[in-house]
Amino acid sequence: MARRYDPERRSRIIDAAIRVVGERGIAGLSHRSVAVEADVPLGSTTYHFASLDELLVAALRRTNENFAAVLRASTALADPAADLAAELARLLGQFFAAGRGRAELEYELYLAALRRPALRPVAAEWTDATAALLQPRTGPRTARALVALMDGICLQVLLTGGEYDEAYAREMLGRVADRGAARTGGAPPGR
Repeated sequence: MARRYDPERRSRIIDAAIRVVGERGIAGLSHRSVAVEADVPLGSTTYHFASLDELLVAALRRTNENFAAVLRASTALADPAADLAAELARLLGQFFAAGRGRAELEYELYLAALRRPALRPVAAEWTDATAALLQPRTGPRTARALVALMDGICLQVLLTGGEYDEAYAREMLGRVADRGAARTGGAPPGR
């Protein structure tokens, strides 16, 4: 029997892994569960991803790409006259508006790097890429501080079951951005 050419299979397997983690958590992820979810033979999952860590790396990278695309699409990040803190708070609001389940899934993958060393470089890629997008507006140190604050706000919302408060996020992000601008001698971003 001839092999069927399926150029999208690897991508479908990654998407299936993300759905499995979303439904069952990382503990429910296996080559078999992903194969069933993707409707592919078990051998396809092991062919494309020899280990579960490889599959998790691909899933985390995919979720990282989603948020990075949202940031890159924001014209306010490139506009020096735009209120950077307000835009970041708005984007976090969009992140939560897409559903708490999605946010929990993305953070579960992100935090899996605590116990899975193979994921650490991918988690660092997200931090570095996000900081790089902010750096032209803030400088490198303030960009990293803003990323850390956004992470902290998201984790608090997810772990406490609270609601995302965009006004609070905007105020706190503004304090970090404004202080960073004061240290570098520039005008506060977006003011």
